[in-house]
Amino acid sequence: MGVKVARRGLRIAEIAEKQHGVLAIDQLRRCGLGKRAIEHRVAEGLLHRVHRGVYAVGHAALPPEGLCMAAVLALGGGPRDGGAVLEHWGAAVSHCSALFIWNLLPPRVGPVDVIVAGYGGRARRPGILVHRSRTLVADDVTLHRGIPVTTPSRTIADLREAIATHRSGAFSDRELRKAIRQANVLGLPLASRDAKVRTRSDLEADFLRLCRHYRLRRPEVNVRIDSYLVDFLWREERLVVETDSYRYHRGEVAFHDDRVRELELMRLGYHVLRLSETQIDEAPKHVAEVLSAELRKRRISRER
Repeated sequence: MGVKVARRGLRIAEIAEKQHGVLAIDQLRRCGLGKRAIEHRVAEGLLHRVHRGVYAVGHAALPPEGLCMAAVLALGGGPRDGGAVLEHWGAAVSHCSALFIWNLLPPRVGPVDVIVAGYGGRARRPGILVHRSRTLVADDVTLHRGIPVTTPSRTIADLREAIATHRSGAFSDRELRKAIRQANVLGLPLASRDAKVRTRSDLEADFLRLCRHYRLRRPEVNVRIDSYLVDFLWREERLVVETDSYRYHRGEVAFHDDRVRELELMRLGYHVLRLSETQIDEAPKHVAEVLSAELRKRRISRER
């Protein structure tokens, strides 16, 4: 009897490890636990109820991945034999919660977004924001980090629709643009309208637009200083601005080359400011304030 109980415990632990610490009640039953055995394990602190029909194994302090998996199990009812991911699990993490699963944005405090096919048959659950869709198909759902989740392209499309119809809650256009940019950086598959690579010339145009908008004197563009070609130069102030896109500036070698370049420009008497694509996009006013202050400081220093 003790050996059988131990084997059940090992099987439960194996499944929980693959599912970020949680199991559906049907999985517990398939492991040989009846109603009384489940109640006993709950009383002993071996199982912790997360949702109706969903339990955490060992402790209730679930990581965000565990909360997402628990929400899928609560809405989908647990895995079924065979079929595509959507059919197998019956539900998937979606919307803002899916952005976290794909490492596009940090986890958000609040209910887990879960999408199910169709419009009826599932009651509301505390801690879960249910999205029902008649357009959800098997190809829209995949497994990532062991969790059923909408694909990056479906996730972006769902959030774009939610924003357009004012159903997005606290989610904003800016956050959506940030998520799309990060998806491109990670090389995730997106719809053609989102899978656009911003070229160096695009980034330069954005920086010059920032300068015009905040009435900064236009810098020289793509100027050679000694053996280096710099992005922008205010010659009188000897101020250089380099603009980085994550797509073009990644890796240890690029980082080392940038540091060597900056030191050499400093040796030649230039001050270098390095701005990221994200800073230009999301904090243009702050960038303009820093540039204006630096130009003013270097102008005063030169005149003394």
